[in-house]
Amino acid sequence: MSPTSRATPLGDALAEFASLDRVLIASDYDGCVSPIVSRPEDAVPDPASAAALTAAAELPNTWAALVSGRARADLAALSGLGDPVTLVGSHGAEFESGFDEPLTDEKRSLLASIVTEFDAITARFPGTTVETKPASATLHVRNASDEDARAALALAVEGPASWKGVDVTHGKAVVELAVIETSKGHALDRLRDRVHAQAVLYLGDDITDEKAFAHLNLPGDVSVKVGGGATAAKFRIADTDEVAQVLAAVVELRAGFARS
Repeated sequence: MSPTSRATPLGDALAEFASLDRVLIASDYDGCVSPIVSRPEDAVPDPASAAALTAAAELPNTWAALVSGRARADLAALSGLGDPVTLVGSHGAEFESGFDEPLTDEKRSLLASIVTEFDAITARFPGTTVETKPASATLHVRNASDEDARAALALAVEGPASWKGVDVTHGKAVVELAVIETSKGHALDRLRDRVHAQAVLYLGDDITDEKAFAHLNLPGDVSVKVGGGATAAKFRIADTDEVAQVLAAVVELRAGFARS
């Protein structure tokens, strides 16, 4: 049975959500709209999910967004999406207008020191890499051995993650250190307020998405965890294929209500 069937709790929740006057449909990128891949730069979107987000954003009183840990420019380049879909990068801290919290010379210096520490770690452990973003740096360990991955992450946590002024985000086979505060939950609040949405649908697969799920407490909100692991989300689906099904289903339902 499809997870979006009206015979399922998620299907019923999607139907209720789609019937509301003003809604926001949002998702993480990696592990949701795009399958997880070994090389982050190779993460391309599922065409069905990308098409559904665009179709959603073109419906009356309906807004769509990607909220990702990636730098916003990288998210745009990889996803191929943009207006009318809103793109939010850096775990909710980077909107089209940039960062709300200024990147001072002191913060840029701190970020440079983090990158230096991460570079030293990757030099010791094969398969680990550093991704540098405008306000953060990410240590990736997915392609390292289990032993090396654990050791590299431990050095990051004991070292630069403990520094004053560093915002730490743990994810699947990554640790990201930012020099500004980041929160996908705050990003969803901001988007909700911007468009006056009655309810928000959000899909996420990683630890970082738990901050988003924790903010979806209003009647009609729908939080969906993709894959395994403990979660605060109300619903769970298996994989990126089912993400495409959920997005397509809510667009179909929403379009039906718009015509009625």
